[in-house]
Amino acid sequence: MNIDKYLNFNIAKHKISLWVLAFIITVSSAIYQRMTGPTYPVRGKIAINNQKISYKLLRSEVVTQDAAIKLNIPDTTITGYITYRRYRSYDDWSIVPLQRQADMLVGFLPKQPAAGKIIYLVYLIHGEKEISLTAEKPVILRYKGAVPAWVLIPHILIIFLAMLFSNRTALEALDPNGQSKKYLLWTIGLFFMGGFILGPAVQKFAFNAWWTGIPFGTDLTDNKTLIAMLGWLWAWFKNRRHHRHRSWIILAAVLMLAVYLIPHSAWGSELDYTQFPVEKS
Repeated sequence: MNIDKYLNFNIAKHKISLWVLAFIITVSSAIYQRMTGPTYPVRGKIAINNQKISYKLLRSEVVTQDAAIKLNIPDTTITGYITYRRYRSYDDWSIVPLQRQADMLVGFLPKQPAAGKIIYLVYLIHGEKEISLTAEKPVILRYKGAVPAWVLIPHILIIFLAMLFSNRTALEALDPNGQSKKYLLWTIGLFFMGGFILGPAVQKFAFNAWWTGIPFGTDLTDNKTLIAMLGWLWAWFKNRRHHRHRSWIILAAVLMLAVYLIPHSAWGSELDYTQFPVEKS
């Protein structure tokens, strides 16, 4: 495959502008991934008793504590409850009343082992009116082990830098006289450190498993990391020594951006509660 002749854009005159553009692409994709991920809180508004109530419902919690569902509702005439059960289990639905704490209604969902999930619905009551915050769609809450900051922060920063260098490498490759090879090696090095050394360490702390992608499972985060790395290794192979195939560098960067936009933690570690004793309400 050779599409280099279509890539003769001399854009390397403004190096700082290219870094800024690469940064904007990286930040935008990171925000999109965060907001569409399965652990991002469910947010919304609902009207009851002639007032609008904003809510934020948890979808992730650590295994050492119960998940606190908190709603800011100063109106004391409004009460409510939470109904929940373990995800994909044969459990009956259990009910937790929301307790009044000053202007807040608060309920607690029981802590679970790492990779354990709970599905829940929150109902508000005013007089004879009862309404679910999320209609008939339950919220899925997953529990995980606490990840130390000395592992998590470097992981996030290095993955961010790898994505930044990936975008910058692609922009450099658009210039026929660009020095994309040096950026390519930085991309591979950073991505390897963030995705294949620190990434498994984060997973080990969170879910007690180093790797749950191919060939051991279907974890989408692990699998997309693997696919992106293979793309960059192929780009390196096609540009090793004196070879110059800029098209593969650009395609590797596009592949990395595409897999990066897949929500983080999708198809992640999950306990099979059908193998556990049934919990009755």
